[in-house]
Amino acid sequence: MHIVVVGGGVVGMTTAHELNRRGHQVTVLERHAIAGNETSKGNAAQRSYGVVYPWADPAMVFKALPWLFKQDGPLKLRVPPSVETLKFMFATLRYAWSPGLFGLNRRAMLRLGIHSRERFLALEKELNLAFDGAHQGLLHLASTPEALEGYRATHDLLTELGIPSRLLTPDQVRETETGMTGDGPLYGALSYETDGTGDCHLFSRELAKACEANGVTIRYNVEAEDLVAGDHKVSAITLRREGGLLETLEADAFVICAGCWSNHLVKPLGLDLPIYPVKGYSLTVPLKDPDRAPASTIHDDNFKVVSTRLGNRLRATGFVELTDFNRDIPEARLATIRKSVESRFPGCADLNAAESWTGFRPMTPDGPAIIGRGPRDNLYLNTGHGTFGWTLSAGSAAVIAQVIDGEEPAVCLDAFRPGRFAE
Repeated sequence: MHIVVVGGGVVGMTTAHELNRRGHQVTVLERHAIAGNETSKGNAAQRSYGVVYPWADPAMVFKALPWLFKQDGPLKLRVPPSVETLKFMFATLRYAWSPGLFGLNRRAMLRLGIHSRERFLALEKELNLAFDGAHQGLLHLASTPEALEGYRATHDLLTELGIPSRLLTPDQVRETETGMTGDGPLYGALSYETDGTGDCHLFSRELAKACEANGVTIRYNVEAEDLVAGDHKVSAITLRREGGLLETLEADAFVICAGCWSNHLVKPLGLDLPIYPVKGYSLTVPLKDPDRAPASTIHDDNFKVVSTRLGNRLRATGFVELTDFNRDIPEARLATIRKSVESRFPGCADLNAAESWTGFRPMTPDGPAIIGRGPRDNLYLNTGHGTFGWTLSAGSAAVIAQVIDGEEPAVCLDAFRPGRFAE
C-alpha cells in the first residue's frame, strides 16, 4: 500500500519507519524544512518508559492551584484564559474525577512504555543512529519525606508490571550520581533502572535519513490542508506547497501524526480531537565540567525540572503552561530552570550561555495518546502523546502499523481509542 504519514516529528518518523520495514510505500509530509523541528526539537530528552502517567491525575488537582500562585511553581496559566484553555481544564477535571480511570490509563500507558522500550532497542540494533542515546536509568528525587513515601506505591506498581525500580537513600543517590553536589533538599529517590535518554531532534533527523535511504519519500515545507474523503474512505490529501500552490496527493491509507495540529484534518470528518498545546521550556548547553553533571536523567521534584545528560551537553526542561500557542520565553521561566540545575549540579555548565527553547506538547485531557483507526476505513491516528511523545513513539508506531496491517496490536489500545472523547 501507499501510505501517507502527516507529520515528520519523532512520532511520524517512527511510524514511517515501521510501515516501510513492513513493505509499504510511504510518503511523509512535514511542514518544516527538517524532521523533528517542532515538539521534538528541545524536549526533556528522557525516554521515561516507567514514568509515564496520565495528565488527568486526581492527586495533582489539589496541588495545581497553589502552584499557580508560586513564583517558581511548575504550572502557569495565561490570564484571562482563552475559551479553549477553559474547555481543556474542565475536561481534565472531569476525567480526573472519573472513578478508577487514572489507574486504568496509567497501566495502559506503562504497558505501551514497556513495548516502546523493546522497539527502541530493536531499532537501535537495526540502525546505527547518532543521537546521544543511552539507557542508564532515571532518578526521581524526593525533596520531602512525603514525596519518598509516595514513591513506594509507584515502586509497587512498577514491580507488579515487571518494570525494574529501586528506592534509594540519599547516600545511594549520590553514589549513583556523583556529580550531584548541590545543596537542594534530598530524602532519597526512586530509580527507574531501564529508562533512557537521547536527543529527540537528532534522532528524528537521523531516522529520516535512514528512511529515505530505504525508499521513504519525505516532502518538507508542505502544509497538509484537507483530507478528501467520501463516506467510507479518504481518497487524497490536499497540500499547500511553498509559494502557496495547492496539490492533491492520492494514497491507499493515511496516518495523522501531526501533534497539536492534528485536529483540523479530522474534525471535518466528524471526529473532534481535544488536543491542547501544553507549553514547556528548555535550556541546552555544552558541559563545562562533565564530572559535575548528571550521568543520565534527574527529575528534581523540588522545581519539577528534568536535567538530562546528552553526551557533552546538558538539557534542562520544565514547566506546564496553559497559554495556547504563545511562543514567548519569559526570563522568569529560564531562571527557575537554572536555579534547579544549580541546586543539584553546581558548576557543571555555564547556564547563562545556554540555548533556550519553547514548544508545545500535544496533550489530551485524560492523558493517553490517540492511537487507532479514525472516522474512515483507511484513516489512522497516532497523535496526542503529550509529554511522552519521545518515550512512546517507537511503541505507538509499532502498534499503529499492526492495526493498519490488520493484526492484533501488541498492546491493548482501549485506553487510546480515538473516539473515546465522544462517548
